[in-house]
Amino acid sequence: MQSLRDTIVFLTGATRGIGRAIALRLARDGARLALCGRDAAALRAAAEAVRAAGAPEPFARPFDLADAAAIEAFYGAARERLGPPAVLINNAGYNERKAPLWEVELGEFDRMLAVNLRAPFLLMRAAFPDMRARGGGCIVNILSTVCHFDNETMSVYTAAKKGLMGLTDVFRKEARPFNIRVASIYPGGTDTAFRPAPRPDYLKPESVAEAVCAVLALPAEVAVHHLTLRPMVETNF
Repeated sequence: MQSLRDTIVFLTGATRGIGRAIALRLARDGARLALCGRDAAALRAAAEAVRAAGAPEPFARPFDLADAAAIEAFYGAARERLGPPAVLINNAGYNERKAPLWEVELGEFDRMLAVNLRAPFLLMRAAFPDMRARGGGCIVNILSTVCHFDNETMSVYTAAKKGLMGLTDVFRKEARPFNIRVASIYPGGTDTAFRPAPRPDYLKPESVAEAVCAVLALPAEVAVHHLTLRPMVETNF
C-alpha cells in the first residue's frame, strides 16, 4: 500500500458529511490538504479539525462552486501555497430539493449542473497538466448510486451525476497514457445532512471515507474504475 503522508490533495465539499470525513481521514494519514466549501464557519471548523488530527496546516477557502472564476482562483491559490496536487477529489454535490421535472426552475437547473458537473470538469481540466508534468496522479470523483437507477423527483440531479459519470469514463481513457488514475465512487444511502432526517441504518460518512482512502493507497499499478458502496438495508439495485 502507498503512504499518503505529505501527499498533496485538493478536496471539494469539505465542510460536512462525506467530504469532512475524507478530510479528517486524510489528515490522520498526514496528507497536505487544500479544502473548500460554501460555509465559511464550517470550513474554519473543518480546517481546525484537520490540524487537531495532526496534519500540516491546510489551505482552506470558502466559495461557491457555481462560480467558475472562483474555482480557478482556488486552484491557483492552493497550488501556490502547497504545490500541484497529486490527488484531486471532486466530492461536493448539490440537490436543493426533490421535485418533478415540470416544477424545476431554470435557475435551479443551471445551478445543479454548475456544481455537480461543471465544477468537477473545471478542476479536472486544471489538474491534468500538473499531473502530466509530475508523471502521474489520481482523480477521484464522488458520484452517487442515482447513476445506477432512475428516481422520480430527482431528474436534474440524476442528469448531472450521470453527466459526470460519462465525463469521468471518457477522461479515464484520455488520462491513462499519462499515468493518471481516475476513479468513480458511487455511495448509496449515507447518513448525512444531505438527507431530511437521520438514517443511522445507512452508510456512515466515515465508512465512505475509508473506501476512498483505500483506493488512494492501492499500489500504483492498480486502477479502480468504478466502486459502488451500499448499506446492507438498501434494496434499490
